[in-house]
Amino acid sequence: MVLAATGCTSLTNPIDGVPANRLPPQLFAPPKNDLVPVDISLLTVEPPRDYQLAGGDILGVYVEGVLPFNAPDQPPGPPPVHFPEGDSLLPPSLGYPIPVQEDGTLSLPLIEPLNVTGLTLDQVRDKIRNAYIDAGILQAERARPIVTLIQERTYNVIVVRQDAGGTGAGSGFTRGSDESASGALVKLPAYQNDILHALVETGGLPGVNAKNEVKVLRASRADKRARAAFMQEFYAHQKAAALDPCICPPPLPEDPSVLRIPLRLPPGVVPQITEDDVRLHDGDVVYIESRETEVFYTGGLLPGGEHMLPRDYDLDVLGAMAIAGAGIGGQAGGGGGGIGGLGSMGRIPPGLLYILRRTPCDGQVAIEVDLTKAINDPRQRPLIQAGDILILQYKCEEEALNFGMATFFTFGIRELLRN
Repeated sequence: MVLAATGCTSLTNPIDGVPANRLPPQLFAPPKNDLVPVDISLLTVEPPRDYQLAGGDILGVYVEGVLPFNAPDQPPGPPPVHFPEGDSLLPPSLGYPIPVQEDGTLSLPLIEPLNVTGLTLDQVRDKIRNAYIDAGILQAERARPIVTLIQERTYNVIVVRQDAGGTGAGSGFTRGSDESASGALVKLPAYQNDILHALVETGGLPGVNAKNEVKVLRASRADKRARAAFMQEFYAHQKAAALDPCICPPPLPEDPSVLRIPLRLPPGVVPQITEDDVRLHDGDVVYIESRETEVFYTGGLLPGGEHMLPRDYDLDVLGAMAIAGAGIGGQAGGGGGGIGGLGSMGRIPPGLLYILRRTPCDGQVAIEVDLTKAINDPRQRPLIQAGDILILQYKCEEEALNFGMATFFTFGIRELLRN
């Protein structure tokens, strides 16, 4: 009769839970406290000692008597001077602008196009000199060409970020907030066309609101075809699984055509990152993905809400209650319990927490946490993972004692004073 009068939630809304210390290992969230940041120098390309030419470079070329042409009885004119534009780090250059074609050739007057791919400026100067001498156009003592670099080739890379204006754990994150991505078209000079330079140009390394990885989607047709074939195969498997209601539909696997570069790894794991991985080309997309799905939920005697998990450290049940605004052994806001405040005077705080955790194939397991034991035993404090639902309840004996104390303070003291 006493339990019925108190409306004991353990009887009216029973939850069959597994004690936290009896959880199988596969239900534990992987720890994050010991992850080590990856050396960011691995995200950049080491430039060569001397600049090597390729299609897209613009050279300054001056060949006395040929470029520009002047009559034998006239003195040669001085070469034009070019000053670098914008934030370019190139020194001033001399000569007439001649672009290197996409096939890596350099077209000059009176001689066949020269292949200059992979050559340095000194090597190109010698090659131009020998070409004019071999063609009988210039004599050896007068063949003194000038070759400088007016503008280095650039690569157009798209950077899409979902961490702009991000929020951390416990900062009021809700899925309904605006998590739209910010994008930028970045022009990266040669030997700076890598992931680190692309991130620096658009705000730096990913913030705490983004995942600890960088995705790279290549713009080549082969990669696009591979992604399309991967999605078609996945949808075919999903359609086949839908025909049998007893088969668990497979989750979406990792797309093999998308390059994922981790930014934090467990201790002792050597990152397998090569220069070809971090080198970017025209049309490549660098994608920083948001962590908007890495949230947990609170309910019952806890203030209801959606809270983001920390990215770089572990969060156990006691820390999750603190993020939700509840004291250890109680809750914030109405409903009794709590440590400190008038709402906790003369009442026993709730001592039972349930974690509703999803399992594969739309299953669920309820993890029972005795808060009294959890305070003294770390093994009773499981780590929170994405998608967990935390429900705080009273034990039956706690509700009965609270009902008895409330009855005494409400009616017993009044009768004592009356007598």
